Amino acid sequence: MQQVFKKPVSLKDVQTHFCPGCHHGTFHRLVAEAMDEFGVQKKTIGVASVGCSVFLYGYFDIDVVEAPHGRAPAVATGVKRARPDAFVFTYQGDGDLAAIGTSEIIHAANRGEDITVIFVNNTTYGMTGGQMAPTTLVGQRTSTSPYGRKNEKDGSPIRMAELLAQLEGVAFSARVAVNNPKNLMDAKRQIKKAFRYQAEGKGFSFIEALSSCPTNWGMDALAANERVGTEMCAYFPLGVFKNTAQL
Repeated sequence: MQQVFKKPVSLKDVQTHFCPGCHHGTFHRLVAEAMDEFGVQKKTIGVASVGCSVFLYGYFDIDVVEAPHGRAPAVATGVKRARPDAFVFTYQGDGDLAAIGTSEIIHAANRGEDITVIFVNNTTYGMTGGQMAPTTLVGQRTSTSPYGRKNEKDGSPIRMAELLAQLEGVAFSARVAVNNPKNLMDAKRQIKKAFRYQAEGKGFSFIEALSSCPTNWGMDALAANERVGTEMCAYFPLGVFKNTAQL
């Protein structure tokens, strides 16, 4: 019998610890498939920061550097400049990249650092207590916004893919989701484009990946997955916001 589906070589053969219904595992697979396609596993260095992304080393069969909270783009910049032959990507959450790491991501992007950033947006601090994040939707309840986020007090959720697309150093910026087969296949295509930009030395590439967080949202897996396709996609539209080479 012909095998048509198998584990990517770049992923370790381990059991996931992520909560049921969390999309981190799916994004891990898509990133690993892109690594396999471009044959960069042996020269890849991943950079993880604080949050659910911190477990990157446990799932990917690559070298991984742990960065302080929010500092993954700065660490990745140093790694890439010291090892320009390496394939370098960061894997970060919204509480990490869009909050304490705002400065690092904006300046790394503006400089056009030749790295790839995978930004998992689940609108909450997923691992560190379920607090309100910069991407928390208006009205969404969290441990630090028990009555819901207020636009007049807390501001509007930040759309990072659109924000970074305005910077001259950014070569590629897109937002994807994996809540249904159509979106998953598009996410796979866009992640591969982001990897191709770095493989061909075209500059900074950014993928914002909308993810569910059933535990902190207080939902079951199916309801959380549906929320990604309704509430989240309504405010964070999927698509490509910058593509300088039209890959």
